[in-house]
Amino acid sequence: MDMGTSVLSLRIDGELLERLRGHASKRGMSVQDYVVRTLIRDDFDERFQTAVEETEKFYGVT
Repeated sequence: MDMGTSVLSLRIDGELLERLRGHASKRGMSVQDYVVRTLIRDDFDERFQTAVEETEKFYGVT
């Protein structure tokens, strides 16, 4: 699996961009870094939840 980087272009409205700038600024980050970190965290949360569900199925927990 290729783990290189790719470019993703997004079109967002000005209000959302300003909110993202504010969130990023509070953390001393660029908007790009903030968005990437948020996506990575969300992806991890989804993968973790799937792992929990699979474990519960395996052990018969409902």
